[in-house]
Amino acid sequence: MANFKAYISESYNELVHKVSWPTWKELQSSAILVLVSTVVVSLIIFLMDFIFGVQNMGGSGFWKGILGFIYKFIA
Repeated sequence: MANFKAYISESYNELVHKVSWPTWKELQSSAILVLVSTVVVSLIIFLMDFIFGVQNMGGSGFWKGILGFIYKFIA
């Protein structure tokens, strides 16, 4: 039990005194960067799915997307 108390005490000491936490401004800029990069990657994936889906339109004229493309080869 003494080892566990020492572990908790050392962990607390490290988190409070040794870790450099980001400022609010740094945190906001990082969050915006993650948001923008997520939107860009999502758009790229959507465009790829749209392109593959248009090529795989069936007789119904329904856009199937990449899953339709994959299911066509599985089934």
